[in-house]
Amino acid sequence: MSAPVIDFHIHPIYYEQYNDSSLTWIKEMQADVNWQDLYERYSDPEQFVLYLQNNGVDYGVILAELTPVATGICSNEHVLQFCSGQDRLIPFASVNPYMSTNSRAELKRLVQAGFRGLKLYPTYQLFYPNDRMLYPLYAQAEELQIPVMCHTGSSVFKGSRLKYGDPLYLDDVAVDFPDLPILIVHSGRGFWYDRAFFLARMHANVYMELAGLPPQKLMTYFPELERVAHKTIFGSDWPGLSAIKKNIDVIRNLPLSEVSKEKILGGNAAKLLGLS
Repeated sequence: MSAPVIDFHIHPIYYEQYNDSSLTWIKEMQADVNWQDLYERYSDPEQFVLYLQNNGVDYGVILAELTPVATGICSNEHVLQFCSGQDRLIPFASVNPYMSTNSRAELKRLVQAGFRGLKLYPTYQLFYPNDRMLYPLYAQAEELQIPVMCHTGSSVFKGSRLKYGDPLYLDDVAVDFPDLPILIVHSGRGFWYDRAFFLARMHANVYMELAGLPPQKLMTYFPELERVAHKTIFGSDWPGLSAIKKNIDVIRNLPLSEVSKEKILGGNAAKLLGLS
């Protein structure tokens, strides 16, 4: 039996607060459809599950986002409600260390409520990933054995600061929390592909995540991708990207082994998420 296809990076279309630059960018990415129709249709989780199925996706990781400085607010409560009763939707929480008095306790509460992982946004929340204020949060995630996604690389949104997006800062985290699964979101996009690749090769607990990268460019960015295919995870970054099926098809046609392509498109993610 082949592995499921898992999109590890999906944002809900509904946000309690969209900042202007992020909403404008998303609308530009979805310029070929009527925005209001898209917004209303995919604010319905059942319609969104059908959309994923029509694009060849078996499971989708749905991300909360507490980043008022840059993109806006999609609350943990909304994501949990959106995923409720939908076996194919997997909720990942957002914890902003500047908005929580006890991030460790907050993460434990969120996982007990049903979240399956954590997404951090250093370039939007304005911290270095190895800042010691985050260590209680990492310790709790390691204890709970949930994956932590960490945004790296470029961003076009006003208010974001790219200096926080260097994957190298995750080296400290990987060393200090060796049993914590860490995903380098966007794989250092734009600046640091080589660092993302090296960290994934070096650390058993570090993975490259491909959201927002044009799949036809993957072999250019990572000429030795076959060597880390068992540490690489597909994500779309929807709704910032509309052609999920097209991207999956491009990956299926890359000059990689069939086993490697299956791992990238879902096998690796299934293991991290504990899916059979």
